[in-house]
Amino acid sequence: MEMMAASDGGQQAAGCGGRYFQMPLHYPRYRREDYERMPEWQLDRLLSEYGLPVDGNLQQKRAFAIGAFLWGAGGANAA
Repeated sequence: MEMMAASDGGQQAAGCGGRYFQMPLHYPRYRREDYERMPEWQLDRLLSEYGLPVDGNLQQKRAFAIGAFLWGAGGANAA
């Protein structure tokens, strides 16, 4: 990803309106049940930490988080 110097001396991602993906130190370790019970403010914070969109209603955000962070038995295809 191309970087450019920001006016405050820091680095800013080019071409993304200042928003870019930034991998936090730790990957979220929530289970499907955790995402299904998670309040909206917590989902917004989690998605924001990873530079992911926080648009939509609560059910859409939950479905997005489950799809983004869970795979296999804990993912969206689990019953």
